[in-house]
Order: sequence, then structure tokens, then C-alpha cells
Amino acid sequence: MIRRQNSGMTERTPSPALRGGLLALLAALLFGLSTPLVQHFGRGLGAFATAALLYAGAALVGLALRQPASREARLRRSDMPRLLAMAALGAVIGPVALAWGLQHTSGSSASLMLSLEAAFTVLLAWRLYGETLDRRVALAMALLLAGGLALVLEQGLVGRVQLLGLLAVLAATAAWGIDNTLSRAVAERDPSQVVLVKAAIGAAASFALAGLAGEAWPPATAALALLAVGATGYGLSLRLYLLAQREFGAGRTGSVFAFAPFIGALAALAMGERSSSWLLAAGGALMLLGVLLHLAESHAHEHTHEALDHEHAHTHDDGHHQHTHTDMPTGPHSHWHQHAPQRHIHPHVPDAHHQHRHS
Repeated sequence: MIRRQNSGMTERTPSPALRGGLLALLAALLFGLSTPLVQHFGRGLGAFATAALLYAGAALVGLALRQPASREARLRRSDMPRLLAMAALGAVIGPVALAWGLQHTSGSSASLMLSLEAAFTVLLAWRLYGETLDRRVALAMALLLAGGLALVLEQGLVGRVQLLGLLAVLAATAAWGIDNTLSRAVAERDPSQVVLVKAAIGAAASFALAGLAGEAWPPATAALALLAVGATGYGLSLRLYLLAQREFGAGRTGSVFAFAPFIGALAALAMGERSSSWLLAAGGALMLLGVLLHLAESHAHEHTHEALDHEHAHTHDDGHHQHTHTDMPTGPHSHWHQHAPQRHIHPHVPDAHHQHRHS
């Protein structure tokens, strides 16, 4: 049955980005605070050993927060190739490049450069998933890139080693941008299970590489600190990030998550770093303006839902899950279910039920 919502109902519909935005902001807060902490506790340590400890902590969070199958959809065997790619990019290449870069550049500049992760994520989400990329979003991406170029110039004036450190951070943002886009396809699975598998693979690979490279293991205090940072800034943050992607898509989650570098830069300054200049301030201002443009986006139009069969956690009060149960469950639950086709108008974002293409 095709159903249409009138404009009055559209106006009264709460913003669908509110919950996703809050989840992404919490993820950004945890990850942003982790950047200067990794630089502090990882000082003098090998990049592989640092990455291994961070993702070992993340794996512990994934293990502790797993949900029963009745509440969250399980991972499938067909998800493994994607998870292996996510682990290689997001749990090995990304953190190793970041750890090395943080040892060769300032924490505030590196934190701000991480805003470019949003640019990579939005562009890939646009190309691969057809998520909307209008003039406002394109302008926001241009501002983010301009801010990143300002930071590269600022570090280039300091010296070659500083520039190489910042370029390593740039490589980490590219790896995480691809990882973010790949993770969209498993965002409907139990996020803690995704965190556990990805982090366990990343930790195992990084431990092996640390051994092959002959890196020294850190003292107990530094190791425990990095495990704790990994648990919150990588494990819990990734779980919140996946939930945000489920709510309003890969591109918008990446955009809101771009607040993380500003949190990291402020934390680095609060921890006593004094590396700042007018170029650093200008780059940060450009990036902040780009993020704000993303958050100001509003999207609503008449759209059609095709018939759809899938499995994910859902409730029955969101206007899209109309199926019945013999005993109607309360709260979020997961099972295989069907959606009948319908046409309506309401504010929406590219979640699992709004994957339609745009011109």
C-alpha cells in the first residue's frame, strides 16, 4: 500500500539527525580527547606497539558490550572480507600512521588535520552510496580542504620533519575515511561485535608487526594508559560512530565527527602545548566553518520506499516499521522483517531506509 504524509505532518516531524548528531558528537569527544593522550603516553614508543595497545583496549570494550541476537543483528560470514579491509585500514594503517605522525608534528596541528577525515568520508559516501552532496556540502568540503592546506603550509614553514609528520596524519585520515565508508554496510549489525572483530584483528596484526620490527614494549604504566585510551577513544567511540551511521548515514556522521580534531587541539593546548600561529588559527577557523555548514543542512522531499527485506535493530514508533508481532515487543529488537512500498514526505537522512538516489 502506498501512503503519503501531508505537509503538516512533515513540519511536526522531529529532526531525524538529532539522535545521530548527538551520537556522533559523543564519538567525536572521546576520539578527540584521545589524540593528545596518545601523543603523551606514546612518547618514545614504536608506532606498531602503540596501535596494538590502543586496539587491544578497543577489543575489550567490544567484548564487554556485545548484545544478544534478539536485540542486535549478528555479523555474517559474508561480512568478513569487509571487516578485514576495515581492520587493515582503520586498525593498522590509520593508527600506525597517526602514531608516527604525532611523534613528528605538533598535537594541535595533527588534531586539526584529522578534520579532513570528514572530507574523505563525505566524498566516498556520495560516490558509493549516492548520499546527497548539494552546494552547501560541497562548499563545506572546500572549506575543510582549505583549512588542511593552511595547516600543511604552517608545518612546512617549521621544517621538513614537521611536514612529514603532518602528511603521515593525512594518510591516517585517508585510511579512516575509506574505513568509515566501508563500515556503513555493517552499521546495522551489533556495533559491539563489529568493534570486537575489527579491533581484535587490528591488535593482532599490530602486535605481530611490532615484534617483527623489534619495537620495545612500554612500561606497565604507559601500557595501561594506552589500553584505557584505546577503550574509550577507539572502542567506545567506534561503537557510537557506528550507531550514528545507522541513524543518519556515513557522510553526515563523518561531518559531525569532524568536531573531534577541535576537541583534540583544545586538549593539546590545555596540556601545555604552545605550538600555535595565525596559520593554525586560520586553518582551524576554516574547518570549523565547514563543519557548521554540514550541520545546518536540511533535507526533505517526496520519496518512494521500494519493498525491502532486511534485519536490524528497530522499534515500531518510527513510521517505517509497520509489521506486527503476536506479542508486540517493547523497545529496540532485531529480526528479519519486510517493508511494504510506500510514498511520503518527511525530513530524512540517508539511513538504512532512505538509500534513494538524487540527481
